[in-house]
Amino acid sequence: MSELPVFGKARRIIVKIGSALLVDEAKAAPRIAWLEGVAEDIAALRAAGSEVIVVSSGAIALARRSLKLTQKKLKLEEKQAAAAVGQIRLAQAWAEGLAKQGLTAAQLLLTLEDTEDRRRYLNARETLNTLLGFGCIPVINENDTVATAEIRFGDNDRLAARVAEMVQADQLLLLSDIDGLYTADPRRHADAKHIPVVEHITDDIEAMGGEPPPGYSSGGMRTKLVAARIATNAGCAMAIGLGHVERPLRALQNGAPCTWFLPNPEGRSARKRWIGGSLQPAGVLVVDEGAEKALKRGKSLLPAGVRELTGGFERGDAIEVRNAEGRVLARGLSAYSSADAVKIIGHQSSEIEALLGWRGRDEVIHRDDLVLM
Repeated sequence: MSELPVFGKARRIIVKIGSALLVDEAKAAPRIAWLEGVAEDIAALRAAGSEVIVVSSGAIALARRSLKLTQKKLKLEEKQAAAAVGQIRLAQAWAEGLAKQGLTAAQLLLTLEDTEDRRRYLNARETLNTLLGFGCIPVINENDTVATAEIRFGDNDRLAARVAEMVQADQLLLLSDIDGLYTADPRRHADAKHIPVVEHITDDIEAMGGEPPPGYSSGGMRTKLVAARIATNAGCAMAIGLGHVERPLRALQNGAPCTWFLPNPEGRSARKRWIGGSLQPAGVLVVDEGAEKALKRGKSLLPAGVRELTGGFERGDAIEVRNAEGRVLARGLSAYSSADAVKIIGHQSSEIEALLGWRGRDEVIHRDDLVLM
């Protein structure tokens, strides 16, 4: 069996928190003391060198009482209205809780389309990476105010997994009302056994998922297993841990029981294979000898090393990189449209802002988006 991960021993961590943990259902208000404990845990992770992103539900639950929407089943337009009201309270709670630890919260609202559309995906990823670079704690929720039934994630477990995939997180933690996966629902079956580690998500493992719990939560073990498949296939380890305790992240660091889903060792390279083999290049960049050598050393492609551009493409499109003799060196996803790229090729990265009138990436193709051929 592969080595079991240790929570917190990671460069980049996603923590998903559901409505049932964050919201006091009787009061339709945030559990402030609990949230502040999580914020303290996040501060400790940051101090230890980890970057942290929070995926937090709770907007709709926080607005139910003020809008007199106390029935369990809401219409789509009622959910959208409640999300618009509750998201302000949710963001405020996180901003205040993190501020007490000297941390800056940043709010992002995503829809399914934001992760399916390549350009919007790249924009969201760049925003998250920039915020992390500034030391912020991004707090993400599904944009329920505009998401329709046809395009929404439906639960933040899967959203968290897609975010983990997007930013190449090392660990994803789903805080829950249970300390992991069991062979059966332990609330109904006294002989159910806890499963501390799942190496591969098989049909038998998926069969252990049950129905969503009652109340405001839209998740359940079934959606957590779907999230596990997404995350582990992207090379990210995922854990399900108990959230109904004070300082839940610290508890996991101290050895509290949980279930780890081990990452697919090919997960990170799978995306590179997709870039290299399944996309039709929309353009070609011809590079000089210096850029060719840099690419072979695993470096990004900078505009100074590009000598020629052909084809019409947009930001996020696949393009080929060739040397002066026409040999294909690499394939990657462009950080610029062809209209912008043609203005900056042959120039230093420090000149990009003056040439375009806005500050873009230093690279034409970042090494994370590039595959040598």
